[in-house]
Amino acid sequence: MASRSDELQGAKFVDADLRGARFVGVDLSGVVMRGVDVSGVDIDSPWLFDGDSFLRVNDVDVVPLVEAELNRRSPGRADRRAADPEGLRAAWATLERTWAGTLERVAAMPAGTVDVSVGGEWSFAQTLRHLVLATDMWLGRAILEIEQPFHPIGNPDAGTEDDRFDTSIFTTVTPSYAEVLEVRAGRVAMVRDFLATVTPDELTVTRRNPHAEHQETVLSCLHTILGEEWEHHRYAVRDLDAIEAKSDA
Repeated sequence: MASRSDELQGAKFVDADLRGARFVGVDLSGVVMRGVDVSGVDIDSPWLFDGDSFLRVNDVDVVPLVEAELNRRSPGRADRRAADPEGLRAAWATLERTWAGTLERVAAMPAGTVDVSVGGEWSFAQTLRHLVLATDMWLGRAILEIEQPFHPIGNPDAGTEDDRFDTSIFTTVTPSYAEVLEVRAGRVAMVRDFLATVTPDELTVTRRNPHAEHQETVLSCLHTILGEEWEHHRYAVRDLDAIEAKSDA
């Protein structure tokens, strides 16, 4: 398994057989593919819509097509880039309703569903724990500038560890789902309460990016929270669909 190496930068693969290969956390920016067989390829890129980049398939930039389809599937997702307090409050309210429906769905599924991993991905409970961390990171640490805002049940990803972030504050004991729901509900309320009083001027104030040295506006931090919420909801629903499909087979 090739891992954490730049030795393949600029490499050329000709008539190579990469069937069944799995790329996780790999930088494929600028990759050119010609005359390739991509049948059955499954690509997931949470940063697909960032910046002015493109993803061309047979000379067609498919990014706008993917964006439009995801917005169609998830009403309210398009509002994740709202730029004013009223729009942000509405966007968050939609997210709360969306997650509430998904929580009800999970509650009606067989016991243990919340701890099932599909394809090595996070379980539903682990996803909620990661969103606790995301709220603590971007609201607590970045916007509110709390020195230690993190709840121990937060679930860090590899990127957090790569930032040399002290992950020892997070528990190594799996919390109960009831505790996860309680902490998650508290973090959802924190965002709601912040948005209830935020002003247009406050949205333009700059804060230190919690992962780097550059500055972000409060608005961009909130956009990160909204983006995290929608992306991880997409993952969660995708995996719940897979779990249901397997149980019905």
